[in-house]
Amino acid sequence: QVQLVESGGGLVQVGGSLRLSCAFSGSGHTFDSYAMGWFRQAPGKEREIVAAISWSGGTTVYADSVKGRSTISRDNAKNTVYLHMNSLKPEDTAVYSCAAKFVASIYYNYWGQGTQVTVSS
Repeated sequence: QVQLVESGGGLVQVGGSLRLSCAFSGSGHTFDSYAMGWFRQAPGKEREIVAAISWSGGTTVYADSVKGRSTISRDNAKNTVYLHMNSLKPEDTAVYSCAAKFVASIYYNYWGQGTQVTVSS
């Protein structure tokens, strides 16, 4: 069973930056068999995708709301995916979760518990 554990959330001031990490473990398949995504859900809002990265790291996509101030990356040797965000805004406040999508899957198969990010002014 795949386990995803996020870390790096917390309280950040407007304009600040942070790096979220998601550690992957427990699969019979290697980490690079999975595309990875970061999602977020703010109170009273639906979950939205923030960024995604292919198994190799060669392809990345971003939500318009974070494009230009966020970078998703992965280290397949460390079984970890990262989300670096800067120029943070109050509207970035949410629970951020990572998810894994097996190479043969259409949908994300596994989800982490999430980490809270709060941007204060």
